Amino acid sequence: MTHPIGILGGSGLYAMDGLQVTERLELSTPFGPPSGPLVLGAMEGVPVAFLARHGEGHRLLPHEVPYRANLWALKKAGVRAVISFSAVGSLQAAHPPGSLRLPDQFVDRTTRREATFFGGGIVAHVGFADPTSAWLRGHLLAAGRELGLPIEEGGTYLTMEGPQFSTRAESRMHQALGLDFVGMTQGTEAKLAREAELVYATVALVTDHDAWRDREPGADAQDILITLATHIESSHRLLRRVLGRVAAGPPPEEPALEALKSALVTPPERVPEDAKIKLRLLIGKYGY
Repeated sequence: MTHPIGILGGSGLYAMDGLQVTERLELSTPFGPPSGPLVLGAMEGVPVAFLARHGEGHRLLPHEVPYRANLWALKKAGVRAVISFSAVGSLQAAHPPGSLRLPDQFVDRTTRREATFFGGGIVAHVGFADPTSAWLRGHLLAAGRELGLPIEEGGTYLTMEGPQFSTRAESRMHQALGLDFVGMTQGTEAKLAREAELVYATVALVTDHDAWRDREPGADAQDILITLATHIESSHRLLRRVLGRVAAGPPPEEPALEALKSALVTPPERVPEDAKIKLRLLIGKYGY
């Protein structure tokens, strides 16, 4: 079976150049509708499933994004690996605007998100020490370097609640803590990807210096959108180069693929039947 590669587009990335669309699905999930239609098709001959995180026309604030429904829709479409694009502010001089980065860690400071599929009579605690896939990051890094893109691997992404940008005090505190990037979406998304046993990597599109630099204004939405426009072509080129390398899917030893195997705490006989039915896509293979 050929599994499509999942692509989640963030700010500025609402469609995929070169995507040969075969179907647009308006899906329902146990967690409501996704941000928009799931677009199925192919890029460079590789099956993909694309979803615009903030909806077509950028209608959803970061805390309004239906993260659970989005990841569920990708899982239901047969996706096993997800490449997620996200606009970020830089907290360190080593990450200038215009660069692309592949974070390997997250710090999550959000408070208004539903960040788990579980509850309602079933408990699971997934391992999350390494939230993004070294396999997927490695292929993205190699593809980006072959294209001559300003791409580097590693760094910690701080997920803030938003929708306001940081104060200078917050920005300088985050910088002093050694964090690298600040954004409003990826920590939540990565947690749910792990619970859905999806291999996940973030491509961070650096747009600004946040608010930590003296004699500079803080982040401005319009300026960020202008900078993002220069990232779009790079993002499309990166995808076209990397898709063939990951088309076969993640290797079987990828830990995310069986993240629930040791995470499910509630015995099957104690889980309410309605919870089993609701979560069958995730837990059915474990005898629930």
